[in-house]
Amino acid sequence: MPGPTPGELTGLLLLGGASSRFGSPKALAHLHGETLAERGWRTLGEVCARRLAVGKRDDGLSLPFPILDDGSDVRAPIVGLIAGLRAAPTDLCVVLPVDCPLVTGAMLLELAGACRDVARFQRGPLPGAFRRTALSALESGEMAIHAAISGLEVAILEADPGRLANVNTPQELEALPVT
Repeated sequence: MPGPTPGELTGLLLLGGASSRFGSPKALAHLHGETLAERGWRTLGEVCARRLAVGKRDDGLSLPFPILDDGSDVRAPIVGLIAGLRAAPTDLCVVLPVDCPLVTGAMLLELAGACRDVARFQRGPLPGAFRRTALSALESGEMAIHAAISGLEVAILEADPGRLANVNTPQELEALPVT
């Protein structure tokens, strides 16, 4: 069965939370000449006809693309995921946190292609692919994505762990390989 086409996918870039361990907004941190936000936006653009960057509009982020305000004072990935799924013009979305800068478009397409029912993950639960049908589970009141979807049928795809690096400190960012 062929995978989804770019027109069938919306890419959701989660711009992040408080960045308390990082010390400044991760979205604005630079890696190889571009901000993490620009890098994530570009990666999503490689495989998605439509993209939404989701975060807090009042965070003062100056980015070259619009930010969809998640509409909440709560800083948790699930809040951005819910806002993005609600606003997405397609049923199927690939979700990329801004602090996973080594995820590739190919990885996102693999996730999307495997997402036949509700959700698929590289390592769980982000980066991932979600259908809008997951909204009812995500809106249950649980603040952790994995807890909210615990009753759903999900699968985890195997991926190069190095590509799934999650950057939480400036030192972790500096330690990333050149790609």
